[in-house]
Amino acid sequence: MSERIDLKVGFRCNNYCTFCVQGDKRQRLPSKPEGELFKALEEGRLEGADGVVLTGGEPTLHPKIVAIAAKAKSLGYRTIQVQTNGRTFCYGDLIKRLADAGVNEFGPSLHGSTARIHDWLTGAPGAFLQTVSGMRNIKKHGMRLITNSVITRANYRDLPNLAKLLVSLGVDQFQFAFMHMTGRAGENKNWLTARMAIAEPWVKKALDVGIAAGRTVMTEAIPYCRMSGYEDYVAERIIPRTRIYDADCVIADYTKTRLDEGKARGPLCPKCDWNDRCEGPWREYPELFGWDEFVPVLRTGGA
Repeated sequence: MSERIDLKVGFRCNNYCTFCVQGDKRQRLPSKPEGELFKALEEGRLEGADGVVLTGGEPTLHPKIVAIAAKAKSLGYRTIQVQTNGRTFCYGDLIKRLADAGVNEFGPSLHGSTARIHDWLTGAPGAFLQTVSGMRNIKKHGMRLITNSVITRANYRDLPNLAKLLVSLGVDQFQFAFMHMTGRAGENKNWLTARMAIAEPWVKKALDVGIAAGRTVMTEAIPYCRMSGYEDYVAERIIPRTRIYDADCVIADYTKTRLDEGKARGPLCPKCDWNDRCEGPWREYPELFGWDEFVPVLRTGGA
């Protein structure tokens, strides 16, 4: 049984992120027709899901995005989230129309505390101004605001400043996700991937900002051995079982796929006290850097 579905409504996007995992889908695939998306929503409810994430690509570019949200509400989804780059929300009327249709979580992505960093990573001059304006508009409408920021070599030192900005914008929850090296991110991995051991203190300083402000904070795809003292903020502890409606396939249980195909375990992982709950890094990471950074944690002492 699924707890949530991830519905990719299409792959058009007005950003061109260096770390995008979707590759060339924007060139190859049109927006999905309304009927196909409605059928997926119905199927998800039959499978037991009560949450849906509308994503892509950039889902707000789908011409029927408001109708899709309304359909989800009519089917009884309790959590309806739009996962977005946030740029179109600089137009406040779209937020109101989506909220009226049933959207109750808005999830824009911000990847730097300055336009210089964010716009460079997203390949879109002006994106930072639009996204930040959109985030302010979301809070003006009294909506729940959650964000995701991808950790790269270009922004890991900026994460504490980014966290301060997110707090000042009224973000309710923010997450720092380690880059998944597929799609364009895979093409750029040799120069864009941060070393976890080097990025770790900056990630923790950024988490501290949110913790001190009373916000919900977490990381994704950073193993427990690199989160010493911050184990309660590992997102994999709470990620719901998700059914993904992708471009041309359905992944019935993404948790299983993520564990079996996406993540990897190193030769020393079985010795670690966190082995029964840690998923390990994305498998492309040790293929690039090896396993030396991942040292088993033995709470009884030793290594």
